[in-house]
Amino acid sequence: MELNTLTEFFGNYTVQIVILGTLVLGLTSGALGSFALLRKQSLLGDAISHATLPGVCLAFLITQSKSPLVLLIGAGIAGWTGALLINWITENSRLKQDSALGIILSVFFGFGLVLLTIVQKLPTATKAGLDKFLFGNASTLLISDVKVMAVLSLLIVGVLIAFWKEFKLIVFDIAYARSLGLNIRFLSTLLSTLIVTAIVIGLQTVGVILMSAMLVAPAASARQWTDRLGVMVVLSALIGAVCG
Repeated sequence: MELNTLTEFFGNYTVQIVILGTLVLGLTSGALGSFALLRKQSLLGDAISHATLPGVCLAFLITQSKSPLVLLIGAGIAGWTGALLINWITENSRLKQDSALGIILSVFFGFGLVLLTIVQKLPTATKAGLDKFLFGNASTLLISDVKVMAVLSLLIVGVLIAFWKEFKLIVFDIAYARSLGLNIRFLSTLLSTLIVTAIVIGLQTVGVILMSAMLVAPAASARQWTDRLGVMVVLSALIGAVCG
C-alpha cells in the first residue's frame, strides 16, 4: 500500500514539475554558492535575495501586471543594483564588505516591505499572490517556468566553465590575478550577476527568505568533504540538486 502511495505521489504531474524545478535550482545555486563561500561572501546571496523584493513590488506598481516575467525582470534589476552598490560601497568607503552587505540587505528589504504594504492596500484584485515571493510557492511552477530555469541554468554553467580559471584566481589569489592584468571589477561584477540570476529564477520556488540557504548550505556542506575547488563545486551542485 505504501509503495503504491509513493508511486502515485511521484507519478503526479505537478509533483514531477516541482521536483524538476527545485533540482535545477539546487544544482545551479549550489555551484555558485561555492564561489561566494570561498570569497567570504556567504551573506552576498542573502543581501541580494532580500534586495530583489522592492524590484518585484515596483514592477507590479508600474505595470499593474502580475506576469512572472515582468516581476522577475524587476527583481533582477533590483538585485543587480544591490550587488553593484555593495561593490561600490566596499571600493569607495572605509566600510568593509560585511558592513556593506548589512546596509544593502536592511535598506532594500525594508523598502520592499514598505512597498509590499502599499501594494496590499491597493483596491485591486491583481495584488493577490505577491507575498509568495517572500516565502515561495513551488506548487505554482509550470513546465514553461522550468524550461526558463533550465535555459538560464545552462547559461550560468556555461559562463562558469568559460571563466573557470579567472574565477579561480579571484577566489584564491586576487593580488596575483591583478598582476596578470585581469579586470577584477568586471570578473566580480560578472560573478555577482550570475548569483543575481540564480536568485531571480529561484524566487518563485523558494522565495526571498530561503534563497540564501540554497546558495550557502550546499557549499558549506561540500567544503567539509574536500579542499579542491572543482570537486567542491560539483559536490555542492549535487547536494543542492538532491536537497532541493
